[in-house]
Amino acid sequence: MPSTLTVRLVGGPTAVLDYAGLRLLTDPTFDPPGEHEGGLTKLTGPAVAADDVGAIDAVLLSHDHHSDNLDPGGRAFLPRAGRTLTTTAGAERLGGNAVGLEPWATVELERPGGGAVSVTVVPALHGPEGSEPVTGPVIGFVLAADDAPTLYVSGDNASVEVVRAIAERSGPVEIAILFCGGVSLPQRFDGAYLTLSADAAAQAADVLGVRAVVPVHFEGWAHFTQGADELRAAFTAAGIADRLVVPEPGASVSL
Repeated sequence: MPSTLTVRLVGGPTAVLDYAGLRLLTDPTFDPPGEHEGGLTKLTGPAVAADDVGAIDAVLLSHDHHSDNLDPGGRAFLPRAGRTLTTTAGAERLGGNAVGLEPWATVELERPGGGAVSVTVVPALHGPEGSEPVTGPVIGFVLAADDAPTLYVSGDNASVEVVRAIAERSGPVEIAILFCGGVSLPQRFDGAYLTLSADAAAQAADVLGVRAVVPVHFEGWAHFTQGADELRAAFTAAGIADRLVVPEPGASVSL
């Protein structure tokens, strides 16, 4: 019987993924509401406290240099995990258990009882074309195991074309964890989106051909401009409403 994926939304970009016998955590943010560097305002605290997350085999950290993806509480959590997979620049800054990976590098995470989960780092574009020198390096992940659905974790990517390139190179993907929210800052690129808008998330789902999308990074911060309602409307307009699975903060969904 193939294993399932269970996603528990902690809040913002942070979710616990139970996948192929491993427990993984995306971009840890555990701070209470408040102001952060870069003029970012956190509106809601985590629905699951760091002490209640439990054992984590690996953190999938898209990037370390923005507080809505790694806040001080998230940073303090990293040593509890088996390892932290992130950008090469991020690993140099973080030290400790951080492993730096360039796009298209693959690592194997050992599964309890034998076998492994293959984690391939994939590109992400955190803004419009040409934004990389300003927004810095960001990555996503594609996970695969013999008896588990192939999983794409986008990280802070705003580009459907990047998703298309990943789909062409990686092959079929069954489930996607998409970082959404239509992030926009007036002082950055004239307010251009820095993560997937709701419409772009629906396009990405179509490009990937996934059977399910679980959005994260769509609530909890003031600069997230599009939430669950906009996502549902966009997926409905695209005729793929049945693929969107929106978890409530603190709740789990199994796919």
